Amino acid sequence: MSIEIKVPSLGESETEATLIAWLKKEGDAVAVDDVLAEIESDKITMEITALDAGVLKSVLKKVDDIVEPGEVIGVIDESVQIEKSDVKAATAEEVSEEVVQPVVEKIKPTVVVETTLTDEEDDSNSEAVVISRPEPPVSSQRVEERVPMTRLRKRIAERLKSAQNTAAMLTTFNEVNLQAVMDLRTRYGARFQEKHGVKLGFMSFFVRAVSQAISQYPALNAYIEAEDIVYHNYVDVGIAVSTDKGLVVPVLRDAHLMGLAEIEKGIADLAGKARDGGLTPHDLKGGTFSITNGGIYGSMLSTPILNPPQSGILGMHNIQKRTMVENDAVVIRPMMYLALSYDHRLIDGADAVRFLVAVKEALEYPAGLTLNL
Repeated sequence: MSIEIKVPSLGESETEATLIAWLKKEGDAVAVDDVLAEIESDKITMEITALDAGVLKSVLKKVDDIVEPGEVIGVIDESVQIEKSDVKAATAEEVSEEVVQPVVEKIKPTVVVETTLTDEEDDSNSEAVVISRPEPPVSSQRVEERVPMTRLRKRIAERLKSAQNTAAMLTTFNEVNLQAVMDLRTRYGARFQEKHGVKLGFMSFFVRAVSQAISQYPALNAYIEAEDIVYHNYVDVGIAVSTDKGLVVPVLRDAHLMGLAEIEKGIADLAGKARDGGLTPHDLKGGTFSITNGGIYGSMLSTPILNPPQSGILGMHNIQKRTMVENDAVVIRPMMYLALSYDHRLIDGADAVRFLVAVKEALEYPAGLTLNL
């Protein structure tokens, strides 16, 4: 019996994708859940897995072909039963034949999840994966290389340029003293991880602070559609994730209903999917406000670009110990610059400044985040 290999649903508003790789070739043994091929849409790279075991009978679409949801790209012959031991043996043979190939070809694309801050006391930074690229060869020759843009990169370029052309973007800045947050993490971090099974990072505090500030300034959680303003009574926070193929923004839904532990678990789940290439179109759909963290790269200050159609995005940066004045005394404090980019068509400058101050105060006095004040 022949089983058709079909392109899965790509999500709302996406009607086509590019077949970027076949991981099996005709005649190869296929086990259930084996990855057969990879496709790339405007928003995400997806794996197509086998729903039945057998042998890959035929490949109907070639690499770089445009495919549509539901389209048949290959056929598995289910009548040829493959034992698990045979699949393992075949895999071992493939590995032995390809030992001479560079190891990097066998590694999945790495990602950097922009949810971890860099500072001397933050051990959670060990979870971030830094993208490593080979050094270019040293040569006296002057060479240019022309490489076609991927669908994902094209889409990123279109959306970012659209944001600049459509929204009246403006950015306001402030700085936040993170000493209180650090003290909480130092004092309760071990107990928090023991009870909830996840580390108490920084991002959960920022998500909670944003959610509370939005309750006071709902325009930051709205967007303009034609001549209407669309408000949300929920907060779905997009958290920027950088991959070697481009930027994606998976969404943490109903963040306003979550405590610190739930937020950390949600972020860990999205980070795991991004790291394993398991993000789905649903994970990227929607979002009412975004947070991006350039601090993991050492960025001191930036002006983040809106993620359309959203009207607000918070930019986090690296933590630096600086001398500050408190109660007429000079002290050293871990400080971070915050940047809020917003759509000035919808949000007045005064409200944007007040929103950022509300985020700052929530982080400097984090008891209010746990007391839901």
